[in-house]
Amino acid sequence: MHLLQKNPDFTQRELAERLGISVGALNYCLKALMGKGLVKMKNFANSKNKFGYVYVLTPSGIAEKAAITHRFLQRKLHEYEALRQEIESLKTEVDGLTRLRIQKVAQGGH
Repeated sequence: MHLLQKNPDFTQRELAERLGISVGALNYCLKALMGKGLVKMKNFANSKNKFGYVYVLTPSGIAEKAAITHRFLQRKLHEYEALRQEIESLKTEVDGLTRLRIQKVAQGGH
């Protein structure tokens, strides 16, 4: 949906190439998005597309894109917090092992 919003006058071939899928697969996906009311096809005479149409996100499509972005960012924030906690745990473990080694060396052990 991001690609459509940034480049509404891309042809299906251009969209498919950018997404790394076949034109048939793209057409199938676009029809599904249109069926859900997230994307619509509009006639646009100044489009570089030789067929004179562009794909635009509907208000529902824009809302869905925002919701997808929000879910993605929430997931990334949870991942970040989990990584931060793991790093803190590993730091604590290393600090403890370092103290133990220093104690052993101080006591004459190797």
